[in-house]
Order: sequence, then C-alpha cells, then structure tokens
Amino acid sequence: MSGYRASSPKVRLTTHRLVVRLVHKRDAYRLADYYAENRLFLKPWEPVRDNSHCSPAGWQVRLGMITEMQKQGSAYYFILLDAQEHEVRGVANFSNVLRDAFHACFLGYSLGEKWQGQGLMYEALQPAIRYMQRHQYMHPIMANCMPHNHRSGALLTRLGFEPEGYAKDYLLIDGQWQDHILTALTHKEWLPPR
Repeated sequence: MSGYRASSPKVRLTTHRLVVRLVHKRDAYRLADYYAENRLFLKPWEPVRDNSHCSPAGWQVRLGMITEMQKQGSAYYFILLDAQEHEVRGVANFSNVLRDAFHACFLGYSLGEKWQGQGLMYEALQPAIRYMQRHQYMHPIMANCMPHNHRSGALLTRLGFEPEGYAKDYLLIDGQWQDHILTALTHKEWLPPR
C-alpha cells in the first residue's frame, strides 16, 4: 500500500489556549464525553448518530479504524483540548486525503456548545491547516457548510476559504438531505513532497 506507515503519526500543536493533536486510542472516554455532552447541540449539524457515538466502547472501535487511516495517511483526526489536556472542546477532521495529481482533502469540524463564540475553532484550525499544507502537502482543502450555518460560513471565510459551488441535497444531515455551499482553501505556495 503506497504511503503506509508503521505507526500513527504523532502531531501535537499548541496555540494560546489549546492543544490541538491527533487522536489516539486513549481518547475514547474523552470523545464519548464530548459527544454525549453536546449531542443535542450538534444534532442539527451532523449525520444521525447512534448511541455508540456517546460511549467509550463505541469510540474504542472507531479509534482503531481512525488509527489505521492515520497510519495510511488517508485521514487525520484532531481533537481540541484545553491547555492541560483534560477536556475535549472540539474536533477537526481532515478526511478523504488524496495524493498523486490531486493532493486534496475535506475538512470537517465541531465545537462544544459552551465554547461557541470565543474564536477557539479559528485558533485551532490555523495550525492544523498549516500542518496539512506543509507536512501533508495538501493543495486544496475543501470544506462544505449548509447555507443557514452562518457561524460556520463566517469561520471558513475568515480562514480564507473561497466559495466554489452550491450542491443541492448534498449530505444527509440530521435525517434530511441538506444543500451545501462548497468552499476550498488552495495552498498558493504549494511545493511537491521531497
């Protein structure tokens, strides 16, 4: 398998208020707590989740698969933690990583309800995007949001994402097919991997 690594990459980025790092198997309880605490808040913005999304056992299985994807270089799942790394404040995922002639991926993210409106996702995504551009050689990073998700749209604009299209009935969110605005951030100074 091209690009397969023997172990999952170790990435730990720090900001003024956060530690942004790749998930590992020890994060099952933290992620279960995050999704349980924010289940109702995140419901209108995410696919329908079963109960395993709020249980450590469900996350242990999920993290096993995520670890393999990170080893293969096909996805990178970050958690946003407080400076002491006790509590998950949000997540940021770079998935469907493609290389060769495309060098692209999709960005998805969520932030806990009590952390909204403080600029934390902007603070976390800046170094995470830089990592994906400089170390994983992503040229476009694509992110899509529903037209009525003004907060997410404003975040993407602030990060430099530009609209590229409009997709009707694009994703099944909260049990309904939802339109999405398609955006991308292109790395203007992209250089090929050495």
